[in-house]
Amino acid sequence: MSDTLSPQIRFGSNAGQPATRRDGIAKVTGVATFAADNNPEGLLYAVYAHAKIARGRVSHLDRAAAEAHPGVTHVITPQNRPELQGDPSAKPTMFSFRTEVLQDNTVRYAGQPIALVLGETLEAATEGARLLAPQYVADPARVGLDDNAATSFEPSGFGLPGGESHGDLEAGHAAAIRSIDVSYETAAQYHNAMETHAVVAQWDEDRLTLDIPSQALNLSCAAYGYFFGIPPQNVTVRSPYLGGGFGSKAIPTGPQVLAILAARMTQRPVKLMFTRQQMFGPAGHRGATRQRLRMGVDDTAALTVIDHDGLAETSTFDDFVEPAANASQGLYAASALRASHRLVRLDVGTPGPMRAPGEASGSAALECAMDEMAEAAGIDPLEFRLRNYAETQPGTGLPFSSKALRECYAQGAERFGWEGRPLAPLQMQDSDGLLTGWGMGAALFPCPMFAAEARATLRPDGTALFETSAVDMGQGAWTSLAQIAADSLGLTLDQVEFHAGHSSLPDGGVAGGSGHTATAGGALHAAGGDVVRQLGELATADPASPLYGAGNTSLVARDGWLLMEEDESRRERFADILARAGQTEMTGTGRAGRAPEDAMRHAMNSHGAVFAEVKVDPDLCQVRVTRLVGAFAAGRIINPRLTESQLMGGMIWGTSFALHEAARHDPRSGRIVNADFAGYHVPVNADVSGLEVITVHEDDPYVNALGIKGVGEIGVVGTVGAIGNAIWHATGKRVRHFPIRIADLLIALPPADPRGSGL
Repeated sequence: MSDTLSPQIRFGSNAGQPATRRDGIAKVTGVATFAADNNPEGLLYAVYAHAKIARGRVSHLDRAAAEAHPGVTHVITPQNRPELQGDPSAKPTMFSFRTEVLQDNTVRYAGQPIALVLGETLEAATEGARLLAPQYVADPARVGLDDNAATSFEPSGFGLPGGESHGDLEAGHAAAIRSIDVSYETAAQYHNAMETHAVVAQWDEDRLTLDIPSQALNLSCAAYGYFFGIPPQNVTVRSPYLGGGFGSKAIPTGPQVLAILAARMTQRPVKLMFTRQQMFGPAGHRGATRQRLRMGVDDTAALTVIDHDGLAETSTFDDFVEPAANASQGLYAASALRASHRLVRLDVGTPGPMRAPGEASGSAALECAMDEMAEAAGIDPLEFRLRNYAETQPGTGLPFSSKALRECYAQGAERFGWEGRPLAPLQMQDSDGLLTGWGMGAALFPCPMFAAEARATLRPDGTALFETSAVDMGQGAWTSLAQIAADSLGLTLDQVEFHAGHSSLPDGGVAGGSGHTATAGGALHAAGGDVVRQLGELATADPASPLYGAGNTSLVARDGWLLMEEDESRRERFADILARAGQTEMTGTGRAGRAPEDAMRHAMNSHGAVFAEVKVDPDLCQVRVTRLVGAFAAGRIINPRLTESQLMGGMIWGTSFALHEAARHDPRSGRIVNADFAGYHVPVNADVSGLEVITVHEDDPYVNALGIKGVGEIGVVGTVGAIGNAIWHATGKRVRHFPIRIADLLIALPPADPRGSGL
């Protein structure tokens, strides 16, 4: 097996600095233009009517009443919908699902589009959609995991993980002197970024321009080109600003396709924007799971087996797996490991990737089960994890490209004060009589890379323009990517102009999987390096240059100069090199990606540890997370300020997962009854009182040339289990489903031990 290192990049003074967001002023002053802010001349407004049942068919739509509204121009139903050139059941890109675009009158889930109304104003289109007054023939809805469990099946096919097994499971179970067999459930969660899904579509003959929030601009061009029978290069996607994506905005939705279809039909621009309630339908969601974990340890508390089964929901018309059981494959050095997945078809929209797909749900169960196993062995949870620390990837034996999880444990525990934690629950109360508990959870997330391209143009005044279609979902990519670009030419950040968010630019890859900075950043740095290479070739071959005859590999760019690293007196300005060569500017191109064989040589992951303190009112059973300390090792940190923000956001999301978020269905209709922010709870400032992030230094020579791993999702992963474990430590009650609510703790909450220590 080869241990080839990635060619390492020398960074300048920008990487590692907490630069403020370059897009911040535009956003706080309202100058930033999001998709729905575009209002071309002649605009029509689209509103889609959505199903209020989960299963059955639409028996009647009062189309005449809607069309009679003076502001309504068109009503599109399955009976008069124009044809698409591409099959909506096909999957033209890696991020595609069957698209619901009024194929027929069948209702497959609540929230499914059943008609599209166009109006001269938004109010007219909205009123027209209401006037449709749909009537249904409803069938019994299947919306819970138990409703169709008898027909569960093992997934198969591209991108659908079935299972994975390492070691002798039977021997692992037999060797255990202590074991647990527990099941955990996680609720369905729905995408609700601040900016809902939207599109403004304009046609010019066979050319299509879309203002649409997209995490994958060039893939979107391919998908929409397929649906409408035009080449991808005839589609222009503009997406300079996104108000959050988290996985959902990489995938075309049925209502967006319908709006584009309407624009072609009417030959007028059409705008559609989801209401908040409509986000609980075709925009994707994290599917509910039920997970069974069987673990065993020997007499040294070493894990003999981790046996993890996952049951997850999918739709009746497409497949997506929430790969929760995979979370148990990479963290702990068990002698035998197994992960398996099964799917249940329900009358819901097709689930999809949602921040930390698989790992978030799976680690919630795994980390709580680890604490249950530690309790059965009579060992502190942190000590138990250290005893089962994996020095190589469990199962495969692959070396880690880098792994500083021990340091995460140590630094997080020290900052939190874990050493003073009593082993037994119900031992701590504060001065107000609130039960106090401490819990922890480990975190792991993979380090994917996508293919990307970039272009760099050096100008005669010493500034540079960098271009890529990379997108900023709000995480600060415009800033961190510009820092990488500036370092590639040895410039300061204010000397770099950065263009992104437009599909006409070089393909910036996909903003997802916590791989965007490494992917787009690698391409940008390579583009700047190509400019430096060309400058070096000009200078070293020119007798008039101080660098004449120098080896190109010994040259570095710094502060607008090209100089010899071993003799900095030999140097020349960029502008002078260009001028003498008769060039006004110089353009370089760069690509980034990871060869499959490189990914097979090492296990590549970010790691972390989260420590949580909760306080529980013993009478009312209200839970407050009063402290979260997260320590994370994620390779090179380009911008500490933005990294801290991303990790904090992930930990807040983990708090939401643990205590707040759950879609609730009416079992009679299958409709989601809390499809708004009044009923679908997410944390507010009062729910997050103490939050601290530690970034642990880590050099990774293998993961990519930049040494970047990614931080967007790992903060979610360990937090959920840490909070669940802290609640057990405070109350002595183990709740095996998420979110944990007051009602779960009201049932037989043990009284506080009056001997408990005060805090």
